[in-house]
Amino acid sequence: MRKVKVGVVGAGQISGAYLRNLTETFDGTLEVKAVADLVPELARARADQFGVAIACGTEELLADPEIEIVLNLTAPAVHAAVNLAALRAGKHVYAEKPFALSREEADEVLALAEANGLLVGCAPDTFLGGGLQTCRKLIDEGWIGTPYSANGTIIMGNASNGMHPNFRNFLKLGGDPILDMAPYYLTALVFLLGPVRSVTGSAQQLSREVTILNPKSPSYGATVPVEAPTNVSAVLDFKSGAVGSLQAAKESFGYFPRLEIFGTEGNLTLPDPNFFGGKIQIQFPSGETKEVPTVYGHNEDTRGIGVADMAEAIRTGRPHRASGLLARHVLDISLGIFESSEARRHIELASTVDRPEPLPLGLKYNRLTIN
Repeated sequence: MRKVKVGVVGAGQISGAYLRNLTETFDGTLEVKAVADLVPELARARADQFGVAIACGTEELLADPEIEIVLNLTAPAVHAAVNLAALRAGKHVYAEKPFALSREEADEVLALAEANGLLVGCAPDTFLGGGLQTCRKLIDEGWIGTPYSANGTIIMGNASNGMHPNFRNFLKLGGDPILDMAPYYLTALVFLLGPVRSVTGSAQQLSREVTILNPKSPSYGATVPVEAPTNVSAVLDFKSGAVGSLQAAKESFGYFPRLEIFGTEGNLTLPDPNFFGGKIQIQFPSGETKEVPTVYGHNEDTRGIGVADMAEAIRTGRPHRASGLLARHVLDISLGIFESSEARRHIELASTVDRPEPLPLGLKYNRLTIN
């Protein structure tokens, strides 16, 4: 298969993991041609680190006729704008989550892509990892009977230590627990159980500002506004009839993830959907609990597997899995949770999406298509 050339826009912290996998793990499918950033020194540093020849500005990258996919790793507030610019330049585009900050932005991106015959993809792609792919196989084969309930919990520390270089972004919409961390859980649940029909939510925050008290932080002593909810609970009604609950918060300390699916014949404990692999357990009606080995590859950090899957879709004509339609549905769920909290009622969702196809077993190393 002829390699698909990629241009990366955004050389921040997350770009390191993507570039490592795009230039090493999936180098048989992808070729990173250029890295762009508003700060030229950052683009040059990342390009040099991963052996990419070109470091440039975004306009130059978009003008390169050889680049087929733009990987958009910019800040959440400009995800949609960069996606639109890439599509107008005739490029397929794959973005970090959240897909957009409004349904209108998301729909504009999808409409332009469809009009131009281009593909749109979006993180998270952790559901393509060995852990959740194995869980999908267990569910589809009936190991837990009919899934009727699910529970997801993600509790994290807040950004008040001021040590993350972009910690202020985590206090704004897009860095909040629902649009920043919940997409891992929501995407996993849609992949495993199908689309969500309606949501009910409560979104709260303990404070309207935080003071950075960590003396090691460059922002020590600064008082920073908290501009988005930081503690959210939701009930998810799936079209399948299953009911799920989700708790997402950035008001605590440490890191507490959990995801479970309950079925008529067994209870499934899944790996943390923030990662690609992890422990899988089934509790059977007898009360016995067994650990289940993964039967798929990509259990290590393979962030960027969604880009590789989209590249193979471009070459083969098959659908890609971490699609814009999937991301649009996850965004609809997320915004519906906020709207439910504000309106104090159920929110019926207008969007839907088919469950992405699981990866086939027996894939060759670094490939996501059998032939």
